Amino acid sequence: MSEAPLILWFRRDLRLSDHPMLAAAVATGRPLMPVFILDPETETIGAAAKFRLGLGLAHFAQRLEALGSRLILRRGPALAVLEALVAEAGAAEAWWSRMYDAPSRTRDQAVKGALKARGLMAESHPGALIFEPWQVETGQGGPYRVFTPFWKAVRGRQVASALPAPAHLPAPKAWPRSERLADWNLDLAMQRGAAVVRAHQRVGEEKALARLEEFAAGPMAAYAAARDFPAVADATSGLSENLAWGEIGPRSIWHRGWRGMAEGNAGAETFLKELVWREFAWHLFYHYPQMDSSNWKADWHSFPWRGDSADATAWRRGMTGEPFVDAAMREMYVTGRMHNRARMIVASYLTKHLLTDWRLGLQWFADCLTDWDPAANAMGWQWVAGCGPDAAPYFRIFNPAGQAEKFDADQTYRRNWIAELGRAPGPAALSYFAAAPKAWQLDATRPYPMPLIDLAQGRARALDALAQGKA
Repeated sequence: MSEAPLILWFRRDLRLSDHPMLAAAVATGRPLMPVFILDPETETIGAAAKFRLGLGLAHFAQRLEALGSRLILRRGPALAVLEALVAEAGAAEAWWSRMYDAPSRTRDQAVKGALKARGLMAESHPGALIFEPWQVETGQGGPYRVFTPFWKAVRGRQVASALPAPAHLPAPKAWPRSERLADWNLDLAMQRGAAVVRAHQRVGEEKALARLEEFAAGPMAAYAAARDFPAVADATSGLSENLAWGEIGPRSIWHRGWRGMAEGNAGAETFLKELVWREFAWHLFYHYPQMDSSNWKADWHSFPWRGDSADATAWRRGMTGEPFVDAAMREMYVTGRMHNRARMIVASYLTKHLLTDWRLGLQWFADCLTDWDPAANAMGWQWVAGCGPDAAPYFRIFNPAGQAEKFDADQTYRRNWIAELGRAPGPAALSYFAAAPKAWQLDATRPYPMPLIDLAQGRARALDALAQGKA
């Protein structure tokens, strides 16, 4: 048994159970040195995501301490930090769980190559996904481009059980210096909104696993029917926040969903499909790494998108005059999340009725979501905009008023988030004005704005733009 510590480089995998890399490391019997590196790639993430990362790191550090371990924090380029830790701790090996976006892959490949060139061992392990992107192929040997065939391809596959959390982590004889999480100021860009958003987070593995059980024991049964109604409490699992930071493993969710199916739970399969939708997003993002910056469909490169404008500003601030759109945008600013049905509505309104480039919306979501997932964000925006992976043969334009009548008929969702629509607005609606920057000069007592554009005119304009852009 080697006494040289094994460096475990944690990233978006802040959990102890269902963790292949951690389980394999514990099995070696060697001293383990958990590390988190705030490298340039991580520094670029949005304000809400960075804030939520800080919460997750603080909690994960406490969990490690309970097992007799620590989380070493270092800031700087990943390779330089790892090389310094190797020298300080006498380590000879570094492991990590894989990431699948292009910048992370480039970084990880460079780190692995450089460490191996120095005679050190470096290993990457699966963990973030159930199915590695290169392991799911069409009959012709290429990646899938449509969800339904992808779902059929993975539905019957055997998936390894979720591994239990270790009871103890062997520690090295001496710990290297760690930076202080507070000194990183990961909540700085959130300004006064940090306290508001913090109240809506359920941080850590314990709460994630409890969340899964609570959902599976009750709301999952009605999931297929209730998941499209944003005002229905607990109609969805809420696990996107925890999945985004690896506070719960996807195999844990997969097996709980299949157990629900075996028990006759009516909503279990629909829930599993949504989990696999996340897998599909990463499948696409791995094979098409420009999905977050370039139109998926080449014939959309000439579409006359508008750039930033006063209309886009009103959309970002939840002041478009379309109540369903504004309610959703304010929900995101207060909670760090947005209901999935609402995400489709606000994205369609921005890209179709306001003809604004989907990349502006993608960036705003990346800045405001605490459950930000780069693959799901990119695929979702392109799917709604019309330029992405979608099997539908038509140009989809959601009517926010029609969607509101269908999915918020009693206006509960809209009134819950828009203070100007009620005589006695509740705390959720008012908290938006507490979270918004003072520079926006928003006031809950002012009249609600008039619509930016007539919905019928906006639809007609979008169809004309489609005809011109693809002529």
